[in-house]
Amino acid sequence: MTSKRSVIIVGGGISGLAAAWQLRGRAEVTVLESGPRVGGKLRTGTLAGVAVDEGAESVMALRPEAVDLAEAVGLGRALADPAPAPVTVWTRGALRPMPAGHVLGIPSDPAALADTGILSEEGLARLHQEPSRPAAPVTEDVAVSAYLAERIGREAVDRLVEPLLGGVYAGSTDALSLRSAMPGIAGIAERGGPLLPALHGRPRPTGSFVRGVEGGTGRLPLAVARASGARVLTGTTVRALERTPSGTWRVQAATADGPLLLSADAVILAVPAFAAAALLRPHAPVAHTDLAAIPYASTAVVTMAFARDRAGLGGLPSGNGFLVPPVDGHTVKAATFLSNKWRWQADAAPHLFLLRASIGRAGEEHLLDRPDRHLVRTALNDLHHAAGPIGEPLAARVSRWERGLPQYTVGHAARLARIREDIARLPGLEVCGAAYEGVGIAACVATGYAAAERVAQEAPAGVPGRAGG
Repeated sequence: MTSKRSVIIVGGGISGLAAAWQLRGRAEVTVLESGPRVGGKLRTGTLAGVAVDEGAESVMALRPEAVDLAEAVGLGRALADPAPAPVTVWTRGALRPMPAGHVLGIPSDPAALADTGILSEEGLARLHQEPSRPAAPVTEDVAVSAYLAERIGREAVDRLVEPLLGGVYAGSTDALSLRSAMPGIAGIAERGGPLLPALHGRPRPTGSFVRGVEGGTGRLPLAVARASGARVLTGTTVRALERTPSGTWRVQAATADGPLLLSADAVILAVPAFAAAALLRPHAPVAHTDLAAIPYASTAVVTMAFARDRAGLGGLPSGNGFLVPPVDGHTVKAATFLSNKWRWQADAAPHLFLLRASIGRAGEEHLLDRPDRHLVRTALNDLHHAAGPIGEPLAARVSRWERGLPQYTVGHAARLARIREDIARLPGLEVCGAAYEGVGIAACVATGYAAAERVAQEAPAGVPGRAGG
């Protein structure tokens, strides 16, 4: 009987835990997490005695990985659909619903925007001209705005696309890669021809775009960690990797009790790009350079609880929340009316109205230098202007995510190819996480699965079919 391979996963976020789950029963897995808990940016806390998510509060339902994983680890009955509501944009002094049928803000039918007030007459006219404008194939990666401004006009980019992508990446269309941030649109661009007619003929997905977890998405990583059967060590910071002559790996870590040295057949780095770069510097110089070059945006989430019977003159807002175009000059980039969006949160605290506001895009790090109380007051001021006076919160909390979101800037796909090629020279080493092929939970789960499968399919160190050290 052959013994199972040993695998160390560095990083206890959802990517690393998904890798551990994928390896269950096939390897002896140890997960090393530097923080006091697993989950990464999936963290559920409490506010006014109610569970609230401090990071992501939903998972994408249009791709299956995250929803399937939740069901597999026993959270199927806890999955919840949001209340139906249109995407709303706070722009030109009002909350304006975006018509259905858009693709990341790009309208397939410009006529549907006519009465929304989101675009000026000139902006609408520019949209209507798109099908008749020449469109040569785009042969290289470009910024999202470089392509879309030429197709649909700068105003449509600023007021429709920018707030949607800002909500996903906390980035700017002037820097984000078309190929990596909007691969479906990039495919149309590479073929050439008008954009809007190509979108108009696409089938529309049915059902909710996202799903939540009753009790908070922070339940997901905890459930995955338990179900994976992996040994999980929190408060364990990996300082260095060493390749042994036999082809195995040694992991040097620091704990509250002192240094820790572990050995394994394989290592999966499920940490941010900058952390992976530091660990790979002695082993994969090209991957180190490219990983270190991936920029990150810092963000903050301000969550507030209001007494329903003490709402301000404007009453409580309707809908699920709103997005904010940067061109309008506000600090808040998005707001979610949690008690409207998620039935479970309204039922958990019928006397309260819970909402959250997001602050911070790439290049706006200075906004987060303010104390928590200033961020709360700034968010509340923007909310009063957008949704009307809703009174003062009974409680508030600020959750900061320093360098929380990787930026897929122009050339990201080429960087990723170089990283993969360099790491492939090191058998028993893999990477996964938000820095590679998608920042959403489902995409992170997929990268964890893929890294785990590559490790599982390798021959153990010293066995024919695997390179030695």
